[in-house]
Amino acid sequence: MKFEVHEKLIETNEQGFINDPEDWSVEFTSKLAEHENIDLHVDHWELILYFREYYLENLVNPTMHQLVLNLGKKKDKQFHETKEYERHIYKLFPTDPIHELCKLAGLPMPQPDT
Repeated sequence: MKFEVHEKLIETNEQGFINDPEDWSVEFTSKLAEHENIDLHVDHWELILYFREYYLENLVNPTMHQLVLNLGKKKDKQFHETKEYERHIYKLFPTDPIHELCKLAGLPMPQPDT
């Protein structure tokens, strides 16, 4: 697939993962989400940006466990238990949250065990 962002064509593989992570931008994510019929809201963006930050610091994609532990604690008033937060994430990305988040964040495809 190809997406035009700021007069530049950004290419993805057949599954929608960006070919060159340096091409990632907020605008790219918005176009990819639109293409995949995902209506992005604040909670979506919080997760997408968390994934990018985590990857840039650790050079690996976060796992669902890491995501729930790190962000679930920050939302302690709304999410008292990690399972509650995990359910919230699945409401935002029902099919496969880690896969979708990596794709939208411009990161490599996650390993099957994440």
